Amino acid sequence: MSEGTHLKVRRALPVLALQLSVVAGDDVGAVARVGEGALSIGTAASNGLVLTDPTVSRFHVEVALEKGRIVVTDPGSTNGTRIGPVLLRGGRCELDSGGELVLGDTRLCVELVASGGAGAERCDGFGELRGSSAVMQRALGDLARVAQSEVSLLLQGESGTGKELAARAVHDEGARAHRSFVTVDCAAIAPSLVASALFGHERGAFTGADRRRIGAIEQAHGGTLFLDEVGELSLELQAMLLGVLERRSFQRVGGTELVRVDVRVICATHRDLRAAVNTGAFRLDLYYRLATVRVALPPLRERVEEIRPLLAHFLAELGDPRSPEDVLTHEQLVALERHPWPGNVRELRNFVSATLALGRPSLLDAPGLGAASPDDRSDGGDEGLYALDYKVAKRELLDRFERRYLERLLARVNGNVRAASREARVERNHLTELLRRHGLHPRGDA
Repeated sequence: MSEGTHLKVRRALPVLALQLSVVAGDDVGAVARVGEGALSIGTAASNGLVLTDPTVSRFHVEVALEKGRIVVTDPGSTNGTRIGPVLLRGGRCELDSGGELVLGDTRLCVELVASGGAGAERCDGFGELRGSSAVMQRALGDLARVAQSEVSLLLQGESGTGKELAARAVHDEGARAHRSFVTVDCAAIAPSLVASALFGHERGAFTGADRRRIGAIEQAHGGTLFLDEVGELSLELQAMLLGVLERRSFQRVGGTELVRVDVRVICATHRDLRAAVNTGAFRLDLYYRLATVRVALPPLRERVEEIRPLLAHFLAELGDPRSPEDVLTHEQLVALERHPWPGNVRELRNFVSATLALGRPSLLDAPGLGAASPDDRSDGGDEGLYALDYKVAKRELLDRFERRYLERLLARVNGNVRAASREARVERNHLTELLRRHGLHPRGDA
């Protein structure tokens, strides 16, 4: 491992485990066990517990052990998951040890048991990722291990949890570190242009194709291709990508030459691809290809104990020698720990950057961080609008909203247009036009 991987053994932690037993149905007697982590159940072969019951969906339910709690998640199964009198479909809830789940005609007992062993090694970080909570320790350990292999990796997590940082670290710590790492943001490219971005095109392939273009897959030859928000690909493009992975070759758009490639594919998504498989929106065979290993990066609100250590890390990273307690009051630190952090770790880092730049806590929608400015209040600066013509007032209010929204959007993503397009779910050309209209100048995609 290079110096970028901080895999330092601290101590072995005792762990609990979940034991799932099929007590009724076609697979009665089947047993599966998982430690601090998650176990998926369904008829698809990649599940941790594979059932043969035809009334069970391909990816029917996931049972996880989170901080000693049993959490059940149904990703949108056809028949739902019954817990006592409650029918769970497309949601999550907690379950007591010894509780039962009903999946179609199958009934499972879920128990919390002692594993009889010790926990995994603890590490300080992996690449630029940091985290001391159990869920982050498990993710960091999994990433460090998968970096030493060539298997495909699917990273799941909300925007801002560090999926691209994880992908980059896996590449940098693997055998392909000396070769290219190429990123394609599937959500930020117009659907009509994704095929060209991935596979490239020949001159004359379509209107405006005045020269040959080498696509991302070909650019990544010998290295790693990172497909961000892979769940946004259309079924047609999913089939084309599957063909590349199976044959290790493809043709550029409008071309006949067979291009052979050797790439490692790492994908990321904020969606639950298993739910998309259940609905037919994502191909099962492609899911198998992409999710040989699946690592979930947790949202910051589920590991609030890491906020102060992360604050200290970002302060040091930005060249400020002070501690979080020197920069913020106790009340402000408590307010940060209560904030939901929809932008996750990225939002926290941007908060630190803005706070150092302003010399005071950057405004968040978190009680305790200070009063909002007049421009942030819902009605304080809008009184004069009520005397205007309705259409004029509406346009004025929308213009104010657009500008405030775009300013804060750019601040969250450090001015990166590609990231802003992805976060706002606005096509990049339209976003660029909005920014131009309001006189805002992003820094570009670097």
